[in-house]
Amino acid sequence: MIKIENIMPFTWWGISVLTVLLLITFLMTISLSRRMKRFEASYTTLQTFISGQQLEPMLQKYIQNVSEQDQKLKTCNERLTRMELKIRAGVDRAELLRFKAFENVGGDLSFAFALLNQEGSGVILSAIHSREESRVYAKPVKEGQSTYSLSCEELEVIAKAMQGEKI
Repeated sequence: MIKIENIMPFTWWGISVLTVLLLITFLMTISLSRRMKRFEASYTTLQTFISGQQLEPMLQKYIQNVSEQDQKLKTCNERLTRMELKIRAGVDRAELLRFKAFENVGGDLSFAFALLNQEGSGVILSAIHSREESRVYAKPVKEGQSTYSLSCEELEVIAKAMQGEKI
């Protein structure tokens, strides 16, 4: 029987195996080095544009711009909220109804005039005209109702004033 040791001593077998392993490692290192160079070239191409500008500083600039725009948007939203509250509280609904208060008086000289905000709060002015005199009444209105008794004309003018789109 032939022994491996007779062909070549163990030390030479060990040196041969190590040589083969070193050769494989060297070839893998060269292959990985080439791949790394191609990756670096691709990365450099990705990082620069035709104009020669770098991608990262541009992205930082855009991120900063978006942050500034976000802050401006928050400021505008706060201002808009305050303005909407002010608009809702202001008189934006007005309605006038002329009517004949008495049968013996010609023309529709009496009237009911509502000045309300979007919640239906404000004032209603009523004028009653007769042959001898004219009287004007002002009644506060809150949410479409008044603590004073309202005539049917006043209720009608409030209902008409409350129609429409709210903000």
